[in-house]
Amino acid sequence: MSERMIAVVPEHWRAVVEFLMAPITWIPRMQELILAFFLYSDTGWAAAGKYLFLLFPVLLWVGAVWCTQLSIYTLPFRSHRVNFFSTLVLAWWDGTRAVWLYWVGLFRVAAVTMGWAFTLVRLAVKLGMETGRQVLILPFTMTGKMTTSYFKPGVPWIAFLMLLFWCAIETTIFTYTLFPTVSEVLADIAGVETPIFTGPILSMFLFLLIMGSFACIQALIEAIKAREIKFLVQMVLVELFVMFFEVMFLYRELVDAITPWIAQQTSEELRLGIGFTLSVATFGWLGIRGMTWFLFGQFGTPPLIAFISRRPMVVSEAAAAEAAVEGPAWWRAPVEDFKREIGWLHEKSDELLEYLALPALHVLAAMVNFGLILVAARPIFSLPFKSLKAVMETRELLATAHMQPKKVNP
Repeated sequence: MSERMIAVVPEHWRAVVEFLMAPITWIPRMQELILAFFLYSDTGWAAAGKYLFLLFPVLLWVGAVWCTQLSIYTLPFRSHRVNFFSTLVLAWWDGTRAVWLYWVGLFRVAAVTMGWAFTLVRLAVKLGMETGRQVLILPFTMTGKMTTSYFKPGVPWIAFLMLLFWCAIETTIFTYTLFPTVSEVLADIAGVETPIFTGPILSMFLFLLIMGSFACIQALIEAIKAREIKFLVQMVLVELFVMFFEVMFLYRELVDAITPWIAQQTSEELRLGIGFTLSVATFGWLGIRGMTWFLFGQFGTPPLIAFISRRPMVVSEAAAAEAAVEGPAWWRAPVEDFKREIGWLHEKSDELLEYLALPALHVLAAMVNFGLILVAARPIFSLPFKSLKAVMETRELLATAHMQPKKVNP
């Protein structure tokens, strides 16, 4: 390109133009050789190595050569030429350090990446071994937690479920024994066959009635504990009415159904009638209610009443104190670990970004310094950079690089 430009110049001026362009005429040829060096490679790995290790240093070299050679043309017009020459030499020194830091930074990124990969692999192996261990000891851990939670005070869910299950059993039995009688009564009253929804309605009615029986016993026990005579008398009367109703309409039918030979058998010596049937039904009610009450009724009825009334259960002071000193919820530890891992990931990502950016930014900053030395006779960046934050503060750099006009003495 320079030869073509010289050929355009008149012949008697060619010697002068060649002398003036001598500092830069060799640079385009050098750039062609460098371009050919990067474009032609034997293998892909060789091309990757050239671009990775030599592209930025070669760009810095070309930019530094252009700025240095062009500054020769500005020497006659500059003041403080010694300072300018010193600044240019220091810029070459900073450029050399930038290339060295670029190569060192590449090796540091490779070393850090290998270290992180090794750490992640070790962490994965550790987590895998810990997961396997947890899977192996999971039955023992679950058994220990269930045993520990079972013996701690709290809502007696087992008694509550057993109470509901027992009420359902009694409902099924009494529905089966009372359904023929109820069907006959409805048929006599309405004069039609029994509707199909009689069974479900009867079951629901009996289920509520049986739960109410346990609730009446709980109210009687609370009245005895409170020693309120008036309320105690009322609950005794209510409990007698409940017992009479259940004995007459439920347990008597059950006795008639399962022991017909006792309820209906009569002899010359023993006259067994309605009194014997009611006695068996009464003792049956007392026995069944007593056994179920002492087994699970006294523990399952309070949660049932609290659930129906939507009121919290009264917890003893010892149970409340133990619940207060109980450890944090099981999910808090994993959440805290997740937060720490996220913080660590952000911190390491910023660190990796700094490792990746600083080597190339050192070279680019050296190139910018050469351009500003050519234009403004001083660099803008102070190399090497301590961190990525020093590179991002461009507004402060522009403020410091603002050229102030020189004062002219009159």
